[in-house]
Amino acid sequence: MADLQRLGDALRQHGGEVREASPGDTVDGVLARAVARPASAEGVAAVLREATAQGLVTVARGAGTALDWGAPPERVDLVLDTTGLDRLVEHGAGDLVVVAEAGLPVAALSETVGRAAQELMVDLPPGRLAGGSTVGGMLSIGASGPRRLQRGAVRDLVLGATVVLADGTRASSGGKVVKNVAGYDLAKLLTGAYGTLGVVVRAAFRLHPARPARAFATGSGPLADVAARARDVVASQLAPAAVEIDRPAGSDVAEVAVLVEGTTAAVRQRAAAAAELLGGRVQAGPPSWWGELPGAAVGQNGPTLAKATATLTGVADLLAAARDAERRYDVGIALRGTAAGALHAAVTGPPEATALAVGHLRAAAPSPREGTVTVLRASRDVRAAHDAWGPVGGLDLMRAIKRQLDPGRNLAPGRFVGGI
Repeated sequence: MADLQRLGDALRQHGGEVREASPGDTVDGVLARAVARPASAEGVAAVLREATAQGLVTVARGAGTALDWGAPPERVDLVLDTTGLDRLVEHGAGDLVVVAEAGLPVAALSETVGRAAQELMVDLPPGRLAGGSTVGGMLSIGASGPRRLQRGAVRDLVLGATVVLADGTRASSGGKVVKNVAGYDLAKLLTGAYGTLGVVVRAAFRLHPARPARAFATGSGPLADVAARARDVVASQLAPAAVEIDRPAGSDVAEVAVLVEGTTAAVRQRAAAAAELLGGRVQAGPPSWWGELPGAAVGQNGPTLAKATATLTGVADLLAAARDAERRYDVGIALRGTAAGALHAAVTGPPEATALAVGHLRAAAPSPREGTVTVLRASRDVRAAHDAWGPVGGLDLMRAIKRQLDPGRNLAPGRFVGGI
């Protein structure tokens, strides 16, 4: 049982609060016992030091927009609310770098750097941005959007981080300027680790200049044709900022949209060339589905959300596998994401049929080299049928890192691959 008095005493001199958990303080259905909301990195360190001394399991939480992704934790004694760490520490516009605390909403960060005609190119789904998705949450799940095709994933944009380990030790890696890469691996290591290795309290990111013009080229057609055309655009000399495919559930037709950015004249020419490759047209704005995850906001009774990766040529196989699974198991599978091979799937149907459909998709993406299917969000019945993560390379190494950074398994045990 969490000793709230001792947790409160540990936090008091650093600012913040500790309270008993309410029914809304759950992590993927697992109810917490207490919630701590520090206001500084020192407060995070003090709380984690005391929580670990008490043998408590702690799960960090930002806005909670993806707190039910991954696997449920084994238990939750303490939720560490990071929204009290909400400062934009520094914006080095001349260096194209921004430093922010973990609880700062990504939308607020983007608004600030946007006033200097700069961007953090993570392209989170609009729904998550509106929900207050934070810098720390974005790093925890390794979120990235359409423009990762050209600019890389968030793992490639983070330059450094300050992290608090389970025992309260503070560690920093990397730097705040692009040329400083010392310790960069630690920041990358915690990106996408679902809070199981440490709690990020501050991070530095590489920015990009906002480009003055943009246009979209769109086209549609049979699944195999769309996959081939999209592949042609990705492999072309047009340097697209993003190439996205949308295949609605139950459809034999998909749509592809290409984003080109740059100067006005060059954008016009490149968009026209992309439209010709697609057999489509040029439009000024994105299609309505651009950047959103497929399916509705998902709960226990909503669609299962999975992330499917594939090779560039394997995207066509993934589209075909989704259509085949629909026919076999009487489910709906909406697929959406980059034509380079990172898509999200929303699977709608009874739990047993959904589990069979997920297995069918995994057969089309069977290994880390050829592609994988990760179940991000699902009902208990679907989770019982499948390991959320599927086949993962380097699991022994990951477990060794967990033992080194969190030997007592006090940080979100069970949320990540292999029960980490």
